[in-house]
Parts: sequence; structure tokens; C-alpha cells
Amino acid sequence: MEIPRPMLVGREWVDNLARHHPARLALSVFATVIAVFTGLLLLPQATAGEQSARFVDALFTATSAVCVTGLVTVDTATYWSGFGQAVILVAIKIGGLGIMTLASLLGMAVSRRIGLTQRLLTASETKTAQLGEVGSLVRVVIITSLTLEAAIALVLIPRFLTLGESLGDAVWHGVFYAVSAFNNAGFVSTPEGLMPYVGDWWMGLPIILGVFIGSLGFPVILNLARRRTDARRWSLHTKLTLTVSSLLVVVGAVAIGSFEWRNPETFGPLDGPTKVLASIFASVMPRSGGFSTVDTGAMNEATWLLTDALMFVGGGSASTAGGIRVTTLAVLMLAILAEARGDHDLEAFGRRIPRETLRLSIAVAFIGATTVLVASLILLEITNLRLDVVLFEVISAFATVGLTTGITPTLPDSGKYVITALMFIGRTGTMTVAAALALRDRRRVIRFPEERPIIG
Repeated sequence: MEIPRPMLVGREWVDNLARHHPARLALSVFATVIAVFTGLLLLPQATAGEQSARFVDALFTATSAVCVTGLVTVDTATYWSGFGQAVILVAIKIGGLGIMTLASLLGMAVSRRIGLTQRLLTASETKTAQLGEVGSLVRVVIITSLTLEAAIALVLIPRFLTLGESLGDAVWHGVFYAVSAFNNAGFVSTPEGLMPYVGDWWMGLPIILGVFIGSLGFPVILNLARRRTDARRWSLHTKLTLTVSSLLVVVGAVAIGSFEWRNPETFGPLDGPTKVLASIFASVMPRSGGFSTVDTGAMNEATWLLTDALMFVGGGSASTAGGIRVTTLAVLMLAILAEARGDHDLEAFGRRIPRETLRLSIAVAFIGATTVLVASLILLEITNLRLDVVLFEVISAFATVGLTTGITPTLPDSGKYVITALMFIGRTGTMTVAAALALRDRRRVIRFPEERPIIG
């Protein structure tokens, strides 16, 4: 059957964009998907009340769900109907898998194989270095996500049943929390959230594990799946991600626990084991999880500042987490260590890291910090809020975390649009900037004489 000319032209345009401007295509697809879910949430049947949602609330919620953030302007459990919550859940799933990965899955379902265009698209989204690995990665993405989400749901459903919920409600809440946890979304389907379960290991531990595994990134999961027992054959990326992520969780748990141990509004009234669980929970969630079992707004300012730093770093590359990513932090720290030692090369685990990787890490970190600075200045100008709460909210949005001090619902519409843009930039910006910079490789025949400026 002959393909109509407009479809051929459209396909050629998409193929050309995917080959030469994959970052631009990623932005377009993400924006389109957000627009679709905004339209669905604007439908009358999406809200629990009689009136349709306001545009700013629908756009904010759709962006937060697709960008797997978790910040909300209205209560998810009470404002949205069952249909609306289902729309949010689907948006979370699509955002977590990655729009480009989903495109490759659809291509596989139709043609039973992945074409070059789909491989390029998914390589851009998942940071896969070799196009030949994309097919395997896509299968690991879908199998791993569904398996882990199902495992988490099977643990949580009995817990909700023991709390007196009906089978239907228990299944819905178990599945919702499982998908939200693994995809680092931070959305809750129960009106009271997770605060009543601050000391509930049965509820808290599966969510902690789901968030942590989801934040590692699918390239790490693929590498671990292939080389389960032979740690020596793990890639450098896997070793750096696991090492830095684990270190941040341990340091964060000890620090947050010590800061909040006697706080009467957070950890103070809790017993010892509950404080330990709450500390671990609060340390893992800045990876991009966004859940909370205590009132974040009542935490000490020192805890806020530490959480700001943990959120800004985020999780692993090509994961459901946000931030500048743990490998970026690892490369920067290795550069500082090499400079202190007087080494010319950056080395880790018996491997030398190219200087181009260091330059890319510096660019990503600087652009991220500049984005946070500009957004904070804008919010400070249009609101009367303090810097500490504004900075917390801005970093949470940029890093697609979802933790909040409680100011998001009270922001003026202009402030909500700023946070919406920040979530979109945080989800797509660092990825596209890194891809764009990595593709630029200028070869110069003539080089200028070297001269060092004074530093420090």
C-alpha cells in the first residue's frame, strides 16, 4: 500500500530530527505528552467535584507527573477523581520509562525489531553508548520496571488489607504507590499520605528500596543483570553510581537523624527504631523520591540545607531521578582529588576518565546551579517568601524530587508557572544540554599559545 505524501514528509522530518537533533526531538515529544495529559485532566470527569480543574492546576499536575516530580498544587487523593488519578498514574509510568524508550517499545511491537531511528532516540534518552545495546536495554527497562513494581505492589497490598481497606482499594493503593515509588514520582493516593506510617517497616522499606533502585538508572540495572556476581566486570559508570549513591544515603541518614533527633515536631516523639527508619527514609527520598513520613516544613534549617544539597545531586544518569546526577558529582570530586595530589589524569577503579567528561560535568553542574539561581530570584521577586523555603522548593522542582515545605499550593499563578517550567527544564534540560555538548567536537588545526591565568 502506498504511503500518503504528507505521512512520508512527516516521517522524513522526524527521522532527520532524530538523527541530527535528538535533544530537540526529546523536548518536543515531552512537551506534546504534557499537553495531552493536561487536556485529559481538564475534562470534567477528572475532578472529584462538579467543576473542571483550573488550567494552571491541570498543567502543573500533568508536568509534575510526566516529569516524575510529585509537587502538587491540589491534593491528589481528594481533588482528582478515580479517572483523574488513573490519568496521573499513566503519566507517571510514561515519564518514568522515558518517552524515547516508550517510542522504541512501540516500534518493537509493530516491526518486531528496533530501527536505526528508534535506536538513536533511545540512545539519547538512556545514555546508551552503543546502539546495539538499545534493544537489550529496552527489554530490561520494561521487564525490570514491571517486575519491581509488581513486587512492591504485592508487598504493599496485604499491608493495606490489614489496615481495613477493601480488596479493590488495597490493590489500587498498592499499585499506585509501587509505580510512584519505582518511578521516583512522589505522588500519593491516600489523603493522609505516608505520615501515619512513619514507623511502619512493612510500608516504608519497600518504598525505600523502590525509590533507590529506580534512581540507579537503567544502564546500571542492565550492567548488573548481565554481570550479577562478577563485580570486577561492572562498568565504571555502575561502580561510580553504586558507590556515590550508597555513600550519600549513609551520610544523609546519619546527618538528618542527628539534626532531627530531638526536634519535637519531627523525630522527637518517635522511639529509637522509628527514628532510624525515618532517618533512612528522609535520606533516600532526596534521590528524587519525594515521599515524606514527617512534616518537611517543620524540619530544622540545617536539615533543609542538607536536603537541598542531596536533591541537587539527585540520582543516576538515565534513571527516573533528577538533579545533576551522582556521576557528575563523582567526576568533580575525583578532579579535586587529582588536583590535590598533583595527578594529571582522573582515575577511578583502575580506569582513566577523559578530560572531556570533566568539562561536561562542570558544564552540567554550572548550568544546573544557574537555573536554580535564576528561578529563586524570580520567585523571591513575585512572592514575599523567605530564601530558605524558596530555595528548597526550587531545587526540589529542578531535581524533580517533589519534597516540599508546603508553599507550592499557596504560590500565585505566576509562581506556579515558574515551578512548572522548572520541572520541565529539570527533567529534560540537563539531559539535552549534556547530549548537545557531548556531540560538539571541534577539531582545530591551529592552536593558540598556552598561558595560565591566576586561580584562587
